[in-house]
Amino acid sequence: MDKKIKIQQVKSRIGAPLRQKRTLDALGLHKNNQIVEHAASPYILGMVDKVKHLVRIIEE
Repeated sequence: MDKKIKIQQVKSRIGAPLRQKRTLDALGLHKNNQIVEHAASPYILGMVDKVKHLVRIIEE
């Protein structure tokens, strides 16, 4: 079974470069404190790494 991770946007996207805004959109994050759940694939973890200053991973 794939491991799931929850990602929460904790900082605003205002002032972030367009590439980081598009990464947040690809993750499904559109506003602060929004939480989404994804499978912990290398693709998703790479995107999270690119915007790690804007999000946090919620461990359960």
